[in-house]
Amino acid sequence: MKNLDPRRARWIRIRMGLLCGLMALGLGGVVSGAYRIEVEDGDAWYDLAERQRQRRLHITPKRGTIYDRNGAPLAESVEVPSVSVDAVEMLRGIEEKYVPMRIQQYAERIAQALSLPLEDVVEKLGRRRRFAWLKRRISEQEVENVRALGDRTQRYPVRGLVIEGEGRRFYPNRELAGPLLGFVATDGEGKEGIELSLEHELRGNASEVRGLRDRSGRLIFSEGIEDEQALAGHNVHLTIDKGIQFTAERELEAAMKTYEALGGSIVVVDPESGEILAMASAPGFNPNDYSQSDPGARRNRCVVDRFEPGSTMKVFAIASAIAAKSVSPSATIYCEEGNMAIDNVVIHDTHIHKWLTVPQILAQSSNIGTAKIALGLGEQRLYEGFRRFGFGDLTGVPLPGESVGVLRPRGRPWVQVETAAASFGQGISVTTLQLAMATAAIANHGRLLEPILIKRVTDGTGVTLSEPSPRVRRDAVPAPIARMMSEMLVAVTEGNGTGVEAAIPGFRVAGKTATAQKIDPATGKYTDTHYVASFVGFVPAERPRIAIAVVLDEPMGGTYAGGSVAAPVFRRVGEMALRYLGVTPRGSVPMKLSEIREQSGEDLAASTYQVLSEARAAAAPISTGVVTPSAPLKAGELRVPDLTGLPQREAVKSAAALGLDPSVEGTGRLARQEPPPGTVLPKGAPLKLIFEPPT
Repeated sequence: MKNLDPRRARWIRIRMGLLCGLMALGLGGVVSGAYRIEVEDGDAWYDLAERQRQRRLHITPKRGTIYDRNGAPLAESVEVPSVSVDAVEMLRGIEEKYVPMRIQQYAERIAQALSLPLEDVVEKLGRRRRFAWLKRRISEQEVENVRALGDRTQRYPVRGLVIEGEGRRFYPNRELAGPLLGFVATDGEGKEGIELSLEHELRGNASEVRGLRDRSGRLIFSEGIEDEQALAGHNVHLTIDKGIQFTAERELEAAMKTYEALGGSIVVVDPESGEILAMASAPGFNPNDYSQSDPGARRNRCVVDRFEPGSTMKVFAIASAIAAKSVSPSATIYCEEGNMAIDNVVIHDTHIHKWLTVPQILAQSSNIGTAKIALGLGEQRLYEGFRRFGFGDLTGVPLPGESVGVLRPRGRPWVQVETAAASFGQGISVTTLQLAMATAAIANHGRLLEPILIKRVTDGTGVTLSEPSPRVRRDAVPAPIARMMSEMLVAVTEGNGTGVEAAIPGFRVAGKTATAQKIDPATGKYTDTHYVASFVGFVPAERPRIAIAVVLDEPMGGTYAGGSVAAPVFRRVGEMALRYLGVTPRGSVPMKLSEIREQSGEDLAASTYQVLSEARAAAAPISTGVVTPSAPLKAGELRVPDLTGLPQREAVKSAAALGLDPSVEGTGRLARQEPPPGTVLPKGAPLKLIFEPPT
């Protein structure tokens, strides 16, 4: 610089200063930009990088299984293959001008392998998206075809095809309990029945899993799932018994075909707990192939359909009247010889009667006798009595579309003719489930229970999350009145009663028939050609194990009476259910005066015993043991008493007090005696008492 011209040296220094300044400014800009990117906008750029680097997989949890009360699966989810396409990966590396031609070529091969319309495949590939379903739930042959398309040993393999496992709802018992269970649509959402009402519990919690992906978008690493069981849906255990459900559906279907009925329903209940053992509806459908079924066949008639019940309501009308003391159980009522006019409407009886007792009114199903009892009770107290039995109210069962039925028009009370008609089941409507629960209330000492359909809900590890217990909604009638009604209802199924077709050999059956006329929509009047036949009852009458309601809509073929159409269905279902539950005839006997006195007290014992005697006189009782004719006893002799049903301590104590020498076999309650009751023995003779656990 010293040897240079001063002016030139100065100019060089100026240029070097300018260059250093420009470099400093550039470096400052770089540092400032880096600071802004790394510090000020760091979070935003980090999120962008993560979105480009990571891939989110939405994991659909396995849907929970539905079991019956014994652990048999009714609905479960299975993994089936489905095929998707990554169109970006499929077309990677292909020049843009050749893309339409390659799409057409690939689409033709894919459409042939999966039996799909060519236009649909072309349209999906033309979108050029990272993910699109080609076909869901494919067959094993189609899986092999897709794998062959992606075979890299061939000249032009089809890339981007992915076979994934996908959950599909499977119903192993086909049509069994179809309307009760409902179905799951292709989008994975429950439709109808339990699948809909318990959708939240069954579906589980969807989760998102993140992983790394390469430049082609292929997943190369996954973070995994912390707790796979936490994703799975909950398992639901129903109170339904698969065996009883099968029998109910089989017998209902047979009756439907025999009598050419439009539809039918059956509900079987454990009256002691309120658990629903079977809920059958016909016609039904196969949830595995729900798209091929009629929408009307998918509804659960037991809770959705409401109908005029007819004579089954006489049970609850008479029980309410006796409980309110508006009629004496031993009263005799004039039945007008078959015709009675009320408010310009004539009420008829099927059979002409003059004087009938209250038990005979029920056994012979007299409309006139029941109407007079209801009019004596009054419309308000009759309405309240029906409400106490659960009519006109939801039962609370966890099923969609439950109907409350209709008791009376809104905003006004019944007039006289409506009160009379309601007492024998006209002008009101109920559901099959309401009838079953009200009947179970009579069997359960007058206590109306909430129906239980969900026995328990468990998570994927088997831990119980919820388990309902029996809950009494209210006392419909006092226990002595309920027991009295049970004995009256036995007369319906014995002797000349209207429900003899419901009798089960070896058991005393309590029940009531009904044959209700339907209203013609065109005229608004009752028709003489269309009926609803029904039967409600429970068995054994003295220790009820099951209560059953059977309803058949519009039976044809010249036979439509409830006693001829519905009662045999009750008998066959009840007979099988008792055997299935291990209940055998054990000396079923009518109620004793001592038992009546114990339950109702001295003030009601005499009248109640008289009513029960009249009810038994209306029918021939079932003989359940060896009957020894009464004969004078000699000195030192005694007649063996009937100790059946007593606990071990009480039975032994009673036998010893009479001077017998009891010996014990088994535990529980007394099932048999050897020698049998009524046998004459000398004092000190041995008496073998055989006990069995209660079933």
